[in-house]
Amino acid sequence: MCVNVPAEPDRPVPDPAALRPLSARSVVLSLLLGVHPPELPVRDLVRLVEPFGIGGSTLRAALSRMVAAGDLRRTDAVYRLSDRLLERQRRQDDAVRPRTRAWHGDWEMVVITATGRGPAERADLRARLTALRLAELREGVWLRPANLDRPLPAEVHRVALTYTARPDEPPGELATRLWPLADWSATARSLLGRAARADRPADRFTAYAAAVRHLLTDPVLPPALLPADWPGEELRTAYAGYRRDLGAGLGVRGA
Repeated sequence: MCVNVPAEPDRPVPDPAALRPLSARSVVLSLLLGVHPPELPVRDLVRLVEPFGIGGSTLRAALSRMVAAGDLRRTDAVYRLSDRLLERQRRQDDAVRPRTRAWHGDWEMVVITATGRGPAERADLRARLTALRLAELREGVWLRPANLDRPLPAEVHRVALTYTARPDEPPGELATRLWPLADWSATARSLLGRAARADRPADRFTAYAAAVRHLLTDPVLPPALLPADWPGEELRTAYAGYRRDLGAGLGVRGA
C-alpha cells in the first residue's frame, strides 16, 4: 500500500507516549474501531496482531480481560465492540469526516450554569465539551465558530445555556488564542512523515493509531481561520486511505 504523503524531517511531538508500542488491548481496539461492522473473528485477530509480537495466548488473555471489563462482547468466536465503545467509534468516524456547514461569522457559546458539581463531574463535563470541539475562553464559558453541522447533546443543555454570538475580537486572533494551532499542525506533519517512512506494517499501524487520536483534537475551524498550510485535511486523507487498505486486507468494509 502507498499513501501519498510527503516525507519531512521529524518535528517534536508534544506527546511522545502517543507513538509508544501498542499493547494487545490497544491493537485490538484500534482494529475494531476501524472496521464496520466493528467485529472480527478470533482467527483474524490472531493473524493481525502477530506483527506486533503478540502471541495467541497473550491475545486470548487480553480478549478475556476486555470482555470482563465491558470493552468487547463475544458471540461464539467473534469479538465485537461493546455499546459503550460504539460511541467512541462514532466520534472517530466524525474525526475523519467531520460534518461542517458554511460559516457566516457566528460563534457557538456555551455558558455553564449548573452548580454544586464535584471534581469528577466537572472533569467529565470538560471532556465532553472538548470532544464537541469547543474551547474554554474562561471558566464556564466555551466557544467555537458555528460551522459544525451537529446539535449539542441534551446533557449539555441540562447544565448550560447556549447562545449565538459575534465576538468583537477579530475571529482569527480569537481562534489562535483558544487553540494551539501551531502545535497541532507541527504534530500532524510529524505523524504524516513518520507514517510515510515506516517500513514495517506494525510501525505504520502505530503511526496511524496516533494520527486518528490526533484528529480527534482537530478544532475543525472554518478555512478562513486556519493557517494557509494547515495539514488537517492531508492527515485525514492519509488516514482514510490507510484504513481503506487495511479493511481490504481484512476482507471487511472500512468506514
